[in-house]
Amino acid sequence: MVFNLISRLVNGVKEGIVAGLKGTADIASGVVNVTKNITVSILKETGEFAKEALDVPASVIKGALSGVGEIGASVINAVKGVVTGTIQGLTESGVKQDVAIKGTIAQSLHSAKELGLNIGETAVEAVKGAVDAVKQVGGDTIGATKTAVTAAVDTARELGVDTVGAVKDSLSAGVDGAKDVIESLEK
Repeated sequence: MVFNLISRLVNGVKEGIVAGLKGTADIASGVVNVTKNITVSILKETGEFAKEALDVPASVIKGALSGVGEIGASVINAVKGVVTGTIQGLTESGVKQDVAIKGTIAQSLHSAKELGLNIGETAVEAVKGAVDAVKQVGGDTIGATKTAVTAAVDTARELGVDTVGAVKDSLSAGVDGAKDVIESLEK
């Protein structure tokens, strides 16, 4: 039952992204609103059960990135917008900010690996997207940065030793405040 629901979520998001972005010239800006609207719509349909699970943010991210790839757009360029839209949609629907950030960051990196993308670049874009989403709703961007960077490093550990170094280096170079967060994790 749960697997079936998650599979339907991923496919529904993918189809929604393809339909919402097909023929759009500016994928990067369009993807934020399309992803946000799909996320809000899905959470209305699935109700309270979905809001408690990390699988919903993961399903949205996986479906959205697959959809962007299907229309032939650059997935890496869309990561930030997909993450921003997903977190906005999740938090607007009552999902706690930290849960939304952790789930979207983790799945962004897992999807990057599945799609053969550069995981370090994906981590940077995903963390920037998470911070951007929180900034737009007037939230705690410092806390969001810490949560997002920590989630990226933790997920990189799951993906393998080589990935951890690449993600840490990329985040340190590409995200303000990430180096301090990474150093605090190593203490």
